[in-house]
Amino acid sequence: MLDLNDFRYFVEVIDRGSLSAAARALQRPVSTISYRIQQLEAELGLTLLARTSRRITLTESGEAFYGHAVATIARANEAEAAMRSRSTEPTGTVRYTVSVATSQFAMTEMVASFLAKYPKVNLLQDASDANVDIVADRYDFAIRAYSGALPDSNLVQRALAEAPWHLFAAPEFLETAGAIETPDDLLGCATLFMKRGGLAPLWQLKREDDRAQTAQVAIRPRMEGTCMVTLKRAAEARMGVVALPAYICRDELRAGRLRRVLPDWVAADSTISALMPSRRGMSAAARAFIEHLVEAFPAAVRLD
Repeated sequence: MLDLNDFRYFVEVIDRGSLSAAARALQRPVSTISYRIQQLEAELGLTLLARTSRRITLTESGEAFYGHAVATIARANEAEAAMRSRSTEPTGTVRYTVSVATSQFAMTEMVASFLAKYPKVNLLQDASDANVDIVADRYDFAIRAYSGALPDSNLVQRALAEAPWHLFAAPEFLETAGAIETPDDLLGCATLFMKRGGLAPLWQLKREDDRAQTAQVAIRPRMEGTCMVTLKRAAEARMGVVALPAYICRDELRAGRLRRVLPDWVAADSTISALMPSRRGMSAAARAFIEHLVEAFPAAVRLD
């Protein structure tokens, strides 16, 4: 493999007419320039320069190589300029993975506004609830919601928004279920349970104004599932009380199809975060997208 620097040394010698002039332009000793060109000729097995005491001229092979060398340096300069602009100007493709519910209920408008703001950036989205290896699958970052500690300490976490879980039910269900004024009143209610990480059907409720005050409610759900939309629809159909991220039920709450149950209590604390392999080496496009999400997410998951 030829050294690209040798291409530069060779072209400078030809363009400037002498080893000494090339050495001054490149700020290298004449001996270094002479040695590198000799090494280049040795690697190629050709004589590129005809040397006399007064001048250096190109051989036939040297003339042919000069054209290739000039083109190679030009392409290298273009590649360097493209990469430097990539590190400062948002451009190129950003690959990210996001959970299905977050993508559907929180991100649609912010994605559209980002694409409008950065016309040179393309987004490649993978909406999936499956665990992925961000590094092996070559994602720039993942967007996930976690109630506990970050599961992989090797990942860098950037918090985007708090997304608490609340209890919801249809107004018609609440009219027939009887008064639900304390967590204990849930024990006799029909319930719906979102399965997460093999957890038993259990709600760990916390007072909204005092997280230290908690109540544990073991439930016997009429339905357990991993699809938030299905559970929400079941709640709308008066099948029971469900715990879901508040923003998932925002439209139904505003339309009166769902109502908060025990509004002074929170079913779970949750944080939506961007998970990155590292902040170093991240493209300007990926950084711009994350900053856009940091600004847009709080409003996107706000309940009121």
